[in-house]
Amino acid sequence: MREEENKRSSQGSSVKRFFKKRWVFPAIYIASAAIILSGVLWYQSSNNATDKFDYEANDIAGKKHDTPALEVNKALENFKMPVADATKAEVKMEFYDFKASDEDQEAALVFYNNTYVPNTGIDIAMKDGETFDVTAALSGTVTRVDEDDSVLGNVIELEHATGIVTQYQSVKDIKVKVGDEVKQGQVLAKAGQSLFNEEAGTHVHFEIRKDGVAVNPSDYFNKSLTELQEAKLDEEAQESTDVTNDKKKVEDPANSEETPSVEDNPADEEKAPAEGSEEENPSEEENPSDEGSSESTDNKNS
Repeated sequence: MREEENKRSSQGSSVKRFFKKRWVFPAIYIASAAIILSGVLWYQSSNNATDKFDYEANDIAGKKHDTPALEVNKALENFKMPVADATKAEVKMEFYDFKASDEDQEAALVFYNNTYVPNTGIDIAMKDGETFDVTAALSGTVTRVDEDDSVLGNVIELEHATGIVTQYQSVKDIKVKVGDEVKQGQVLAKAGQSLFNEEAGTHVHFEIRKDGVAVNPSDYFNKSLTELQEAKLDEEAQESTDVTNDKKKVEDPANSEETPSVEDNPADEEKAPAEGSEEENPSEEENPSDEGSSESTDNKNS
């Protein structure tokens, strides 16, 4: 019994001496912390959500996000002059503005079909008079392509938002078709000529319209689409647009007002001989009466 007690007492004393050493407890703390940290990291890696779902890169920036992103880009874009190099271009004729001076308004009138018509856009040409690439002033969708309009010199129309369109007249070598999505600066056609404004030579007639009403493009260059959407239009601008649209229509020479006047002349010429013949009849009737009177006078004398 004493031997067992001696062994137990010796073991207990050795344990106590072991824990009395300075490095024992710090070593225990470090080992415990390492074990706990390893367990936490293992738990997080085993329960990571990305391991449970098979995400692909296209799910983050896929097609579902393309359309909203494109609309945002359109709203952030600013209108630009529809030419590749604006430094080489010049405006041959400005927009007809009712608020401008009389001199500026006179300079913005187009003489067509013996009539002066307000210019509902701006006419842009190169300083050297040569043709040039006509580019999209803003990203949008092609809604109209007319290659058989000799008066306007062919037409391309782009829609950028509800009621907001840009129009490019006097163009040739058209490179887009209806339904195409075009980006700002993309080449649409080449500058050409038109019957409506022959004096401008090789040029592009550029218009910006809101709800069918033409606005001054120079007022919106380097401005966003949002500013145009929020702008209020004058009633005079609406009337000017309607008048110009009517004047651009080709008139049929057969319906000219000069035709009745041409027909009247022959009628007048026919009436003149008729009246003359009526006046001559009485003179012929008077001769027999004179002869009769002379015969009666001779009978009396006899």
